[in-house]
Amino acid sequence: MTRALIVSLLLVLVAAGSSFAQTPAPAPRTWQSLSPAQRQLLQKFQGNWRSLPPARQQALARGSSRWLSMTPPQRARAKQRFARWRAMSPAQRQLLRQRWQQFKGLPPDQRQRIRAAYRQFRQMPLEQRRALRRQWHMMDPMQRRNAIMRRRPH
Repeated sequence: MTRALIVSLLLVLVAAGSSFAQTPAPAPRTWQSLSPAQRQLLQKFQGNWRSLPPARQQALARGSSRWLSMTPPQRARAKQRFARWRAMSPAQRQLLRQRWQQFKGLPPDQRQRIRAAYRQFRQMPLEQRRALRRQWHMMDPMQRRNAIMRRRPH
């Protein structure tokens, strides 16, 4: 994978992952405050690092740390997600960002139920997932709403 693609992937990880971060670390003030591995990964930014806003420096440092801590399978999944992201239209990306913000705004118990349902869906055989998707796409909005209501705990 080219360095430019890795840097672009880091930028997406930074954008998507900023909400996953725990307590933000202070923004690196100097290029030398990055680890050698981070500097190698972010070398594209070396010449203008000092002119980047501190929030951008922090986001890049955090994203590079996340990338470097990933296992090879995690990096492969991140690359796949990045490829899907790049293939989206700007409108699709905006819709995804809006849906992510809506998800983050849900109560924790509701987010947990959604995550559990997603894990359950991912564990189904591929053909069963495809059949469910076809069924979902054939439903009208009222049928979809009813299907969702049936899955909610009372």
